[in-house]
Amino acid sequence: MGKRRDTETAGQSSPFNRSAQHDAKRTAILSQAARLFNSKGSRATTLRDIAETLGLTKTSLYYYVKTKEELIYQCYLAALGHHLRSMDEIEQHYNSPLERARQFFLLQFENWLAAQENRGPHLAALLEIASLQGTRRREVEAQYIAMFKRLRGYLRAGIETGEIRPCETIAATRAMLGSLDWIFSWLHSQPREQVTDTAQQAWDLLAHGLYSGADEYQPATVRLDAAAENYVHGFDRDEQNRLKQQAFYKTGSWFFNKKGFNGTSLDEIAEHLNVSKGAFYYHIRNKEDLLFNCYTYSLDVTEEIYRQAQRLDGSGLHKIDQVCRRIFHAQNSDRGPLIRYSTITALPMARRKQILKRTDSSNQHFGEFIREGIADGSVRDIEPFIAQQLIAGAINAAMDIKLWRRVDDLDTVAVDYFDIFFNGLQPR
Repeated sequence: MGKRRDTETAGQSSPFNRSAQHDAKRTAILSQAARLFNSKGSRATTLRDIAETLGLTKTSLYYYVKTKEELIYQCYLAALGHHLRSMDEIEQHYNSPLERARQFFLLQFENWLAAQENRGPHLAALLEIASLQGTRRREVEAQYIAMFKRLRGYLRAGIETGEIRPCETIAATRAMLGSLDWIFSWLHSQPREQVTDTAQQAWDLLAHGLYSGADEYQPATVRLDAAAENYVHGFDRDEQNRLKQQAFYKTGSWFFNKKGFNGTSLDEIAEHLNVSKGAFYYHIRNKEDLLFNCYTYSLDVTEEIYRQAQRLDGSGLHKIDQVCRRIFHAQNSDRGPLIRYSTITALPMARRKQILKRTDSSNQHFGEFIREGIADGSVRDIEPFIAQQLIAGAINAAMDIKLWRRVDDLDTVAVDYFDIFFNGLQPR
């Protein structure tokens, strides 16, 4: 029996095994496509780009994939399949629910590092699921939900065993995955030899939270300063145009968040706003310009929230809490939605760098508040840069929370969502 297995294994690895060769080439194609999608974005990446980096002709690539959408779909299924198989292995080796959650979290950093060091495949960041159509989108979403439910299951089982403190597990799982989805955008700034240590520090934040106290952090009431409803005179055309453009950006963000860049139609947005195409195109030049302005509008909103927080009395931790919840409100209320960074790679590189530079500058306010909290004793002694990136990722994923859980009171949901960053997963 053992000899037969050895023979089968040898046959599978033989250079004459066509099936093995086909699978190896397909894996190489998906890995290279994922690398380019993650760095350049799917819009800027062509099938020719992928073929040339692999030394293939475009005709040879067509043997494996016919269209770019099909390739995005296959990359997403490959990434999700990798994650689910990893969960299988984790569950075979670890019985502790908390340790299963920890291993899954740390593995995402290791996956990134392995790809950089050519020890493993590049895995596509799941940014543009919304751009997929029909059965492809439903299949990818089903796999994502399966991964979500298994991670949520670790948290629920850990609460039952007492390894994990009671928390709202849907919100906590969504926040964890959001923080992990974001690592592709910042982990490259860390020296490779520090990535494993960075992962451990990131887990320490999720395990123990920001709060330095022995008990649990109790959030204060959030005061939402409603935007002043200024009277707009009938002849104040500049103000009327500003309000119209703001409506375009908010509606555009909603469509981009729901359908991705490729799936969004400007005509559909004009129809949704009940304006003529002529009036719409008077304000909006093209889809790329609308997307860029959606990011600009969202950054205007978040930067104003940071400025308000800087003027608040109280500890650094209090300011972080207020910022998180106010942005959460803006994302999920009439003031929003704010744009999700799942569409950032649809922008040309020059504009993308402009938005990311401004985003990084804005996110640094988190670091300032964290350092302030460390100084005043409200925040544990942690690495501010890692914390600000994890929270930024969770904030980016906080939109459409109503699709994941019931929302009776938005601020209660916000408190639940950010709870793991303040109090951690482990009992205090």
